[in-house]
Amino acid sequence: MQLSHAQDWANTARFQMENDSIGLPTKDESRVVFMGNSITEGWKSFRPEFFENQSFVNRGIGGQTTPQMLVRFRPDVIALTPKVVVILAGVNDIAGNTGPSTLEMIMDNIISMAELAKANDIKVILSSVLPAFDFSWKPGLEPSGKIINLNKMIKKYADNNEIIYLDYFSSMVDERNGLKDEYTYDGVHPNAEGYKVMEPLVLEAIEKALAK
Repeated sequence: MQLSHAQDWANTARFQMENDSIGLPTKDESRVVFMGNSITEGWKSFRPEFFENQSFVNRGIGGQTTPQMLVRFRPDVIALTPKVVVILAGVNDIAGNTGPSTLEMIMDNIISMAELAKANDIKVILSSVLPAFDFSWKPGLEPSGKIINLNKMIKKYADNNEIIYLDYFSSMVDERNGLKDEYTYDGVHPNAEGYKVMEPLVLEAIEKALAK
């Protein structure tokens, strides 16, 4: 059954056809699902070669918050039976895209995704939120400090639960705790150069996860 966009708050139908056609991984396939928002979605546009010829499945949807990702986690991650999921989430919650949200609320949703993955024998990589000094679509929210605090919470949870923490933040931050100009086109989203910084970091994390 196809839902109308108005009914489908979490956009669970967005990848329905691709999910149906992708099939289960082969015996030797180390499938990795990238779950996220526009930063994950844009990766495929700026650096399509990163997702080609590898068992990498991009399930990023622009504008999404952690509660929306949690709702679609079963169809877009668990049903695809990957070996690893890379979760990059939280910046849109800080921007209030689906209403006000505390850092604790964001963490609750990230933890729920991690627990769902682990319960289904999927290795988890929790990514730091990328730095952002301001949001062009919602200026004046001063997100940089909240992002730093959220990343501390994500890292602490990952360390306490033997989950890999993937630190993009440290390699991409500038002196005012924003995203370095050379890595972004709008202060929030990476450009091709930004994704080139992220790629070796995530590949190393995936290698570690698969070896666990």
